[in-house]
Amino acid sequence: MPSREQLSTLLDPDGTVLLTVECQQGVVGPDSALPELAKEARSSGALANIARLVAGAHRGGVQVIHAIAERRPDGRGANRNARLFRAAERLPVRQLSGTTAVRVAPPIEVAEEDFVVRRLHGLSPLAGTDVDALLRNLGCRTLVVTGVSANVAVPNTVFDAVNRGYNAVVPADAIAGVPSDYTPALIRNTLALVATITATDDVLACFERPRR
Repeated sequence: MPSREQLSTLLDPDGTVLLTVECQQGVVGPDSALPELAKEARSSGALANIARLVAGAHRGGVQVIHAIAERRPDGRGANRNARLFRAAERLPVRQLSGTTAVRVAPPIEVAEEDFVVRRLHGLSPLAGTDVDALLRNLGCRTLVVTGVSANVAVPNTVFDAVNRGYNAVVPADAIAGVPSDYTPALIRNTLALVATITATDDVLACFERPRR
């Protein structure tokens, strides 16, 4: 874990963006297409911590981006080159554009100043979407990555952020995956090698400190 001083420097509000990954009703909500993942996101406290981080970012003047994965009803433009994509086509709840499934899930609140970026393809919010361009235009140096899943989208996001030159910060208690013991193993053996690992309370302390 970084020192409070190190984390405070990394999380300067003017150069920090908080990203929520696939925190949508069809993924982490009560009627999720992936009920095991939704249960883990809630029972672990990750979803509640993400909501706390978003609220703290709003209070502290930190930009928030919500990354949503969706697909057209006709499936045009979506990937089919992996087992995961093909399985998603058969799920009882589909992440269709314009439906409740692709709305940001409570208790996370979306503010007027937030960006909601939607993608129809791929595994990462940063690959081939508007997110990278938005981050650069916002002057982002540090990206705080939260959300689901620790199995696929979260590590993709962290690696893409690092490859693009951003500092990645991961609050370990604000991401979730399945099974429950996979997430700490991923953090310890993979994400800790490329990102700064911390906790929700420590990030909030930086977001909510008096600005100079």
